[in-house]
Amino acid sequence: MKLHTLAHSRTGDKGDTSNISIIAYRAEDYPLLCAQLTVERVAAFFADQLEPGAAPVRRYELPNVQALNFVLPGILRGGVTRSLALDAHGKCLGSALLDIDLPILN
Repeated sequence: MKLHTLAHSRTGDKGDTSNISIIAYRAEDYPLLCAQLTVERVAAFFADQLEPGAAPVRRYELPNVQALNFVLPGILRGGVTRSLALDAHGKCLGSALLDIDLPILN
């Protein structure tokens, strides 16, 4: 199943860093998000976009709102006003992450 069936995202960007919050629609799905959306998996998903030598991806857990927040330093390659990317805003990255496949658990 795609992540977007269980959660939505909110994003922000500052300079060359983007943060992506993944927020579960239902509290009972939050543990699955915690188990499946590891720092390693998110870093691998964006590996071709992360700037080499940038600080590592960080994950913050927000259990009271059933959300995970990922901070991706260097992914915006200088920021919205300096990047040569067609759309260098973090909101596109959040939409892309919502397309990641999650295993179906019975």
